[in-house]
Amino acid sequence: MIRVSAGDSDAPLDLDVIAAQLEALEESIMYRFIDRAQFSWNARAYETGSESLAGAPEVSLFDARIRAQEELEARFGRYLVPEERPFTEGLPRPERTVTPPHPALKVHDWNVVRQTGALQTAYLEILPRLCEHNDDGQYGSSVEHDVSVLQAVSRRVHFGALYVAEAKFRTQRDAYRTVIQNGDTREIERMLTRPEVEQAIIARLSRKMQDLQAEVHTRVRRVMPPEVLVNFYRDTVIPRTKAGQVAYLLQRLDHEEQ
Repeated sequence: MIRVSAGDSDAPLDLDVIAAQLEALEESIMYRFIDRAQFSWNARAYETGSESLAGAPEVSLFDARIRAQEELEARFGRYLVPEERPFTEGLPRPERTVTPPHPALKVHDWNVVRQTGALQTAYLEILPRLCEHNDDGQYGSSVEHDVSVLQAVSRRVHFGALYVAEAKFRTQRDAYRTVIQNGDTREIERMLTRPEVEQAIIARLSRKMQDLQAEVHTRVRRVMPPEVLVNFYRDTVIPRTKAGQVAYLLQRLDHEEQ
C-alpha cells in the first residue's frame, strides 16, 4: 500500500508528493530487474508443459507461479488496494478488510485502469535482452523473480494511473470535463503528457542504473544492461500509465457529485 498526501476527499492531491512516490517505486523496480538479471532467460519456464507443476501440464511454470502467488495474496486482501492490480482472473475472495489509503479516487472498480495484460506481454518480450540468452536450470528462482518484477511494475503503473489522473483533473476541472464529455482520448492524453517530465524520468533512471551497478563484483554478479530497463520504461511503463490515466478520466464524470 502506498502512502499519499493526507486530507479529506475534497482536498487536492499533491502532485509533488505523488511524483516522489513514483520515484520510490521506480527504485524498487530497478532492484528487482537487477535481481532477475542474475539468472538466465530459461525459456523452458515459459513453455506450456515443459517445467510446470505436477498435474498441471497445460500451463507453464511461470503461469503456475504467478497464479499461486496471486491466489494467496487475494485471500489476504492485496487487490482491495487501488494500485495493486492482478495479472490473473478468477481469484479467491478476500478474507480480510483493507481500508483504501485515500478517499479521493472517484471510481467504482479499480480495474478500470488495469494494464496488467500489456505489462506482462511487454516484460516477457524483453527477458532475452534482460538476461543471458541461455539456460542455467534455475527455473523456480527465475519465475519467482519474474512475479516480483511484475508486481513492482504494476504497482507503479496503476499508482500513477489513478492518483496522477485525479490530481491533474482537480487542477483543470473545466478543461478536463470538456474533453471527457467529448470522449476525445487523444486530447486527454495530450493534456496529461509532460514531455520534459518524461525525459527527466528516463535520464534519472539511466543515471541511477549506472550508479547502482558501478561497483558490482562481476565475478559473482552480472551487470544488467541499463538500456533494457530504460527502454522498457520509455516504451511500456510511461505509455501504460497514461493509458490507465485516460481510462480513469473517461469514467471520472460519473462520480462528480460524490
